[in-house]
Amino acid sequence: MNATRTASEPRLEPTRTDRLLAALGGVVSAYVSLAVADLASFWVRPEAGPVVAVGGTVVDRTPAALKEWAIRSFGENDKTVLQLGILLLLTVLALGVGLLALGHPLLGSAAVAAFGVLGAVAAVTRPDSDSALDAVPSLVGAAAGALLLYVLISRLLTPRPGTANPDRRGFLIVAASTGLAATAAAAIARAAGSPVQENAASSRAALVLPRPDSPAPGVPVGARLDVPGLGPFVTPNRDFYRVDTALVVPKVNADDWRLRIHGSGVREERTLTLRQLMARPTVERDITLCCVSNEVGGTLVGNARWLGVPLAPLLREAGVRPPSEGGPADQLVARSVDGMTIGTPVEAVMDGRDALLAFGMNGEPLPFTHGFPVRMVVPGLYGYVSACKWIESIELTTFDAYDAYWVPRGWAAQAPVKTQSRIDTPRPSARTAAGTVMVAGVAWAQHRGIRRVEVRIDDGPWQDARLAAQDTTDTWRQWVHPWAATPGHHTLTVRATDGTGTTQPEHRTGTMPDGAQGWHSVEVTVKGG
Repeated sequence: MNATRTASEPRLEPTRTDRLLAALGGVVSAYVSLAVADLASFWVRPEAGPVVAVGGTVVDRTPAALKEWAIRSFGENDKTVLQLGILLLLTVLALGVGLLALGHPLLGSAAVAAFGVLGAVAAVTRPDSDSALDAVPSLVGAAAGALLLYVLISRLLTPRPGTANPDRRGFLIVAASTGLAATAAAAIARAAGSPVQENAASSRAALVLPRPDSPAPGVPVGARLDVPGLGPFVTPNRDFYRVDTALVVPKVNADDWRLRIHGSGVREERTLTLRQLMARPTVERDITLCCVSNEVGGTLVGNARWLGVPLAPLLREAGVRPPSEGGPADQLVARSVDGMTIGTPVEAVMDGRDALLAFGMNGEPLPFTHGFPVRMVVPGLYGYVSACKWIESIELTTFDAYDAYWVPRGWAAQAPVKTQSRIDTPRPSARTAAGTVMVAGVAWAQHRGIRRVEVRIDDGPWQDARLAAQDTTDTWRQWVHPWAATPGHHTLTVRATDGTGTTQPEHRTGTMPDGAQGWHSVEVTVKGG
């Protein structure tokens, strides 16, 4: 299977079939390379896989406007689309590498190895990487792919014994067998589970949440409106929105988790285990969270019951004082295990609001997708400046001294939640019968509360909607308005007024740099009676 032609051998001129097979060989080699790397990453850590490492690097370097477009277009599937895009690009490159190898076998194999080196560099330079072992999956996968490509191309360049024809049958046998073997090995590994992830899952399953020392007040009677099409007052964990940059959800072993508190104004650096954190006085609160990427009328908002410990007393015990009391730090930088940094105003965390280090969500330990084992929850601030998931450290600093992850990417350093309202029913472009139609939705202005919601039909006068009972000022508020619908095409618009008396402005703005604002409207058609 020597790919080098000897002087006694006639030169094999590649046919169209040979070129197609060479291109196929490039794709198969790339596939086996990724499968082997994926298998190796299960034993190192899933985040070290080349697609995830390169994808994370792409995310970090993607312009903010493009990220916003991806979220608008694909919602919570944006990460899946990114990974599929990377795989599509790799497929195109693999086709070219296969054709290159047909004329230059060693050069083709070297190209596969080069991609592996790029993956290894991406893995070890990720913010969450703390070991050179992260390079192993990409390097092992690249070695397997480079060797396979050389073997496959050899079949096309070496005549079968006694003939002047390439060994195409041998090519197909090797390609199929290695592809199937890599697929089977990766499938078995996924079924068995990564030891790292299995240990984390076991630690979550064994975690028993403490009873809250300060339980959440009962949700008032009348806070939940029974209107078809209106979402639930409490968002189930499975439906709670997820927006972050993690291509692989970090799975942290609760037994190994530590939280470090350090920085300017900290009298003595502290490190806490989860057991130590949960032994502190715990509180349970209903708090609505909203993503800054939520457009007017969007669904990147949810309400949950959180269980955790107040953050302010923990900081005070460490010697931290807010700026209003002469403290030197005005920014709290929370760092996630995946390297994400989120900057929060120290004053907001310590002004008396229910800023939490949460470990429970709707009666169960935090789901991995929402930050297990511990995350921050700060009512009244958008998530990108408050809601650090998978938190591992808190550093006290200043906004002048440090820009958290999103700030250099065009987002504001400080971002209180803006007053918003949304029509949930009827849906946009809905067709309904004439008569009484219940127009309903939610409004939110966390830490200020909602005082009033108004609905307008076409260009008519604003009419007060009926507000559901208020749970707390940190939760959203449902509303409903009975509309005497007449046949024709109509535009329904809503606006809210918060607890300070401020009404939503009419003019719509985009989500950058500090959240969208404007009135939400839907167009519906009412059929004749």
